[in-house]
Amino acid sequence: MPPQDDATNSRRGRPNDPDRRDRIIDACLDVISRSGVAGTSHRKVAAQAAVPLGAMTYYFDGMDDLLREAFTRFATTISDRFERRMAAASDRATALEAVTAIILEDVFGDDRDLILSHELYTLAAREPGYRTITTEWMQRSRAALGRHFDPETARMLDALIEGLTIHRALDSQDRDPHEVEIAVRRITTG
Repeated sequence: MPPQDDATNSRRGRPNDPDRRDRIIDACLDVISRSGVAGTSHRKVAAQAAVPLGAMTYYFDGMDDLLREAFTRFATTISDRFERRMAAASDRATALEAVTAIILEDVFGDDRDLILSHELYTLAAREPGYRTITTEWMQRSRAALGRHFDPETARMLDALIEGLTIHRALDSQDRDPHEVEIAVRRITTG
């Protein structure tokens, strides 16, 4: 019998799928964005990830574990984007431009991000255990803002970013982007 290559075969002789766990997490976020947390199930996620239903319990200790992993990945992705934008700012003027761009372009870059954010907020409001994810997200945002602003201003800017982004995303009327610049200036010069 020829030796099995451990990199391409599993214990049972079937091909390994080293990306399966990541695909499941990504699929979970896709399902949440379409069906909400309440409509997300192991069966739907497994179908979206194109994995056997049994794989769900192999990689995750239940739906709560999967949701934590998925929302942690989502929050980390958004935070990384936020930090890159603020790190690229070289002075106060470019930091103000970065904050404005975060509101207008980054935070809810698309409807999927908007829905996932609101699903996470709702889950964290109902289930205190998920607040660690939102708390870490806020801390990273404030630390990135803290490169250019004092802690109090960074906290106010973080709240402004969330609030204006939500209002702009859910308002039925198109909003003038200039009002974002005005709001950012008012907080940072107040």
